[in-house]
This record gives sequence, C-alpha cells and structure tokens, in this order.
Amino acid sequence: MMKRLVGKLMLILALVGLALPVTPVLADQVEELHFLIPGGAGGGWDGTARGVGKALLDAGLLKQASFENMSGGGGGKALNHLISTANRQQGTMLVNSTPIIIRSLTGVFPQSFRDLTPISAVIADYAALVVAKDSKYQTLQQVLDDFKADPRSVKVAGGSVKGSMDHLVPAMIVKGAGGNPLKLVYVPYDAGGKAMAGLLSGDTQVLSTGFGEALGLAKQGEVRILAVTSDERLSQAPDVPTVKESGVDVSFANWRGFFGAPGLPEAKAQAYRDLLKQLYGTPEWAEIRDKRGWQNLYKPGAEFTAFLEGQEEAIGGMMRELGFIK
Repeated sequence: MMKRLVGKLMLILALVGLALPVTPVLADQVEELHFLIPGGAGGGWDGTARGVGKALLDAGLLKQASFENMSGGGGGKALNHLISTANRQQGTMLVNSTPIIIRSLTGVFPQSFRDLTPISAVIADYAALVVAKDSKYQTLQQVLDDFKADPRSVKVAGGSVKGSMDHLVPAMIVKGAGGNPLKLVYVPYDAGGKAMAGLLSGDTQVLSTGFGEALGLAKQGEVRILAVTSDERLSQAPDVPTVKESGVDVSFANWRGFFGAPGLPEAKAQAYRDLLKQLYGTPEWAEIRDKRGWQNLYKPGAEFTAFLEGQEEAIGGMMRELGFIK
C-alpha cells in the first residue's frame, strides 16, 4: 500500500516537473525603472521620459518609476555617467534622440550609440518653427524674406547646442529656400523650456523645437506654430501648414527612444523592449501620445541599431553639405 502511494506521488511530481517549463518565466519582468534624462526640465527628452513613465505606471505595467535630469555637455554628461557606472545602472534607461548621432559626428562627446545597449525607438516627433503670439510673423515665408534681407535680424532659439537638431532643421529650411545656412543666427539654450522663455521674452524671434513641445503652449494661446516638418498636416494641428506648403522642399522626423547601460544582459534588455511594446496597446499611452503630438515609432534591438546606422550616414552627409562637419 505504502509503495503504491509513494509511486503515485513520484509520478505526480514527475508530471508536475514536466509541466513546469510551460509556465512563463517571470524572472525578467520589469517592476521598476530609473529614467536618466540628459537635459533639463521642459525639453523633449524630459517630456518623453516622463510621458512614457507616467503611461507605464497608469497602465499598471510598472510599479515604480524615478526620473533624474542630468544636463551638461550637450547630453554627454549623462551619457558618460551611464557608461562609467554601468555596473549599477542595470535598472536605468537613458532617453535620447537624433542629437546622439549629431553630437557624436561633431565630436561634442567621444561616445556614440555603439557604446550603449540600444533598447528601442519609441516615438517620432516632427520639428516645428514657433513664434510668440504677438509676433509680426504670420507665415514662414515672412521669416525667410527677413532672413534674406538681413540674416542677423532673425534670431532662432533652440533647446540644445549649436550643430544640434534644433539648429540643423532651420538651417535645412534656409538652405532649401535658397539662403546661406551658415549665416543663420542660432541661440542655444539648455533645454526647451528655457528656449521657449527666450522666445516669449523677445530675446529671439523664432523657436526651433519639436512639434509635441510646441503643441501644448500653442493650444494655450501663448505661441503660434508657423510650420511643421511633416510631409502632410498633422491631425493634432490641422490649421498649421507644412514647410513644404511654404514652398521649401524639406521634411524631417526626429525619433526618440531609450538605451540601456553597456553590458546590459540581453534578457533584461529584451524585457525592456517587451515592456515598451506592451505600452502601445494601452489607452493611457494613446492619451499622452495624442496630447503631445507624437507618432508611434517602435524599432527594437537590432532593428533600432540598423536604423541608427542609416541615420548616421544620412545626417553625416547632410551636415557636411551644410558645412557643420568636414
């Protein structure tokens, strides 16, 4: 009797053991994340990290999120910090965007995306040219006419260093309109919030920024968006013309995404990618994305790396043509 009972028990345990691998392994499930933001409050990186973090928390996909703004060196301070402290940063995601390509090409910092663990691109944010609500400029063409008459009469603000995306976009537009982009007066600020303040105070006449950053203030009536760099008008601002509608054949979308520390275990990196993919299906994300004028752009892992390599080649060629690098 006892032998039969023991035999049955061993059989049950054996069957349970066989069944165990079918159960999902939750060891790499993400419960908390630290977001490292290489710029100040109010900028595109800050908005992206905090927007993604909030949506993850509100959707119940993440239990805890923390945020750290680390300005300096055009984003290089945060990048160097993540690399130099990699061993204790396995729960950290660094937000970044097209500037990581530009600043590596221009030598603002010696590192590049190759020194990090690419997680995924998350959104695309078109660029916008913005003026204060009481500005004399009603159209992009009026700005370009003044620039051609006297380049120094039009100062353009941006939330990042010279040679950055905020600088490159208006330079591309000037060049596309037949002007000399090297004569563009670009005034760099440390983060988009400070650049917006420079515009509203009258220190500059035009702000070059992301469409998502400009949308909220435009809806409040503080600024007007003259043009966006999308191929077609955007649903969030159907009255705003594209740069192409102004007769300048320029369009551009700035990606934003996340990177892990170098040496991040692949299982953890993949868990972060899966988490971000899950985010897309939530109403919490849809609300934040639409409110800020973002477009989904999910490119995980190797696909993200290939995308970055392609952008590096394209932007490098563009910057050489504009005279920003040799």
